[in-house]
Amino acid sequence: MAWGLPTAASLARFCQRLNRLKPLEESSMETSLRRCLSTLDLTLLGVGGMVGSGLYVLTGTVAKDMAGPAVLLSFGVAAVASLLAALCYAEFGARVPRTGSAYLFTYVSMGEVWAFLIGWNVLLEYLIGGAAVARAWSGYLDAIFSHRVRNLTESQVGVWQVPFLAQYPDFLAAGILLVASAFVSCGARVSSWLNHTFSAISLVVILFIIILGFILARPRNWSAEEGGFAPFGFSGIMAGTATCFYAFVGFDVIAASSEEAQNPRRAVPMAIALSLGLAASAYILVSAVLTLMVPWHSLDPDSALADAFYRRGYSWAGFIVAAGSICGAIHAPAPPAAPDRLTYRAHSSLPSAAAMNTVLLSNLFSLPRIVYAMAADGLFFQVFARVHPRTQVPVVGILVFGVLMALLALLLDLEALVQFLSIGTLLAYTFVAASIIVLRFQKSSPPSSPGPGSPDLTAKKYDSFSDHIQLVSAVQASIPEPGQLRPSLRPYLGFLGELSPGTAVAWALGILVASAILLGCVLVFGDSPLYLPQWGYTLLLLLSGVVFLLSLLVLGAHQQQHPRDTFQIPLVPLTPALSILLNICLMLKLSYLTWLRFAIWLLIGLVVYFGYGIRHSKENQRESPGLTATRYVVFPSSSLEETVQPVQPASQAPAQGADSME
Repeated sequence: MAWGLPTAASLARFCQRLNRLKPLEESSMETSLRRCLSTLDLTLLGVGGMVGSGLYVLTGTVAKDMAGPAVLLSFGVAAVASLLAALCYAEFGARVPRTGSAYLFTYVSMGEVWAFLIGWNVLLEYLIGGAAVARAWSGYLDAIFSHRVRNLTESQVGVWQVPFLAQYPDFLAAGILLVASAFVSCGARVSSWLNHTFSAISLVVILFIIILGFILARPRNWSAEEGGFAPFGFSGIMAGTATCFYAFVGFDVIAASSEEAQNPRRAVPMAIALSLGLAASAYILVSAVLTLMVPWHSLDPDSALADAFYRRGYSWAGFIVAAGSICGAIHAPAPPAAPDRLTYRAHSSLPSAAAMNTVLLSNLFSLPRIVYAMAADGLFFQVFARVHPRTQVPVVGILVFGVLMALLALLLDLEALVQFLSIGTLLAYTFVAASIIVLRFQKSSPPSSPGPGSPDLTAKKYDSFSDHIQLVSAVQASIPEPGQLRPSLRPYLGFLGELSPGTAVAWALGILVASAILLGCVLVFGDSPLYLPQWGYTLLLLLSGVVFLLSLLVLGAHQQQHPRDTFQIPLVPLTPALSILLNICLMLKLSYLTWLRFAIWLLIGLVVYFGYGIRHSKENQRESPGLTATRYVVFPSSSLEETVQPVQPASQAPAQGADSME
């Protein structure tokens, strides 16, 4: 072979390094963070992340332009679709009670480089999301004072006409982020208390809107005279569903906070279910009362709720709603005695300010914890893994990324970047759903991170919960291992049984994802981009659908891990497979510019990973010779429960042959 070209063996080792897994330390509850969050705290964090300004803007936009009064069905279908992804997060959050969310879930099942890229995308998602919410917040606040802040800034600085920069620096948005970062750095309890306050005010305001809205309801607004309940038909409902799906983005903050939960195995699944249920109820009921108060075709998309109350002659209701929000947000001037319509709309937009406070806190709360998890694993700069000894929060990450978020809000034109949030979120959902399938059929950790040895002949080293199943298998040898063909199907599918455990599952999962991409392309683009005849389009649709179903059947024919006492998703692999298909379809609906920006951001991430992460990874250190690290072994007890004890490194304990390589 020519000099300088890598050998096949070196390429294989390089690929193994990229796909090495983080051991599943699910039995360990030790953490440098403070476990102080209850189920209520996590639930309100989730509600705060989902119920934001979209409730006051998105409902009117979807109702007028896409679905009509059937917007409530769009929100219902979107809630069910979001539930598919939420269930995946719930199982992982209960099984792996560690901070990191989608990054960690991908790391323990898919591999290191994929985990880094997911964490890298989630990082940008939170940065842009927090900055965009802060700019919206400052816009509402500035509107109360007749845009005096903007006018003063433009008169002193001027109007910028530079691509990717805002028209003027938004000092108010930057200040809001810096103040919020200071509060979040005070600890999880302070952040939780603030979120409780803002969430309670937001929920009370929503309840007031629903009650008064039903009192003012006119059922004839859903009649055929006004266009009917679903004037845009089924296609309009589905188009509205695609838009409404993003209203439920935010429940992942619960999984990101699982390391600070008091009882994560129980609290995380329950909080995700409760927060998603509350958010869905709020969106559906507000949509219903909005379209019942005034005809859907006369809604003002920019301020639908405010305009609806004004047109029904209840301007005072808007001021009550605004006053309730001001109690949790800012102190606003007293309402004028005779407000005109513009002034009323500016004040009645304040409910979303309280709701946006919860979204802002959710972003600032989650982002440093994702960075902390990546830094603790060695994939990101180690300084971000430092935890303050008193508040027990990653204060360096909070302050650094709080300042960076403030700079984005101060200088950049975020409208061009907001759509970028969708692709990062959907990609994270897709990887988490695929990780559920991988983990359910996974027997043990791969041998990419070999341990130094076992302490004696009676102890066996385990790195993950998947390995613990071997204890039960040793006692009950008749039970098939995860990843093997089910015994009842071996007479019919013997060719699959001849493969090593997990091989058929890996191939089936790869084919499932590929067929989902093809099926999504057919469903989203139809036959127009391919210039296919109708029979060709139908054949392609049937082919991709059949392959998708066959891959599901192959996965279902294999043995999964045995049920445990933590939450598990029902109907695996069907539930995560449907989530994968839905996420791919929604990603394919994004513009090509979004994909281009996404590719550029991925390339930057790969530079960071190969320049720093791959060399400083904790898994890389485990593979290095002479590393001093504490490993753990699991001793079987009489009740078949595991006892975890530390094991000395290889330099202090003799290796035990094959056991040391497990």
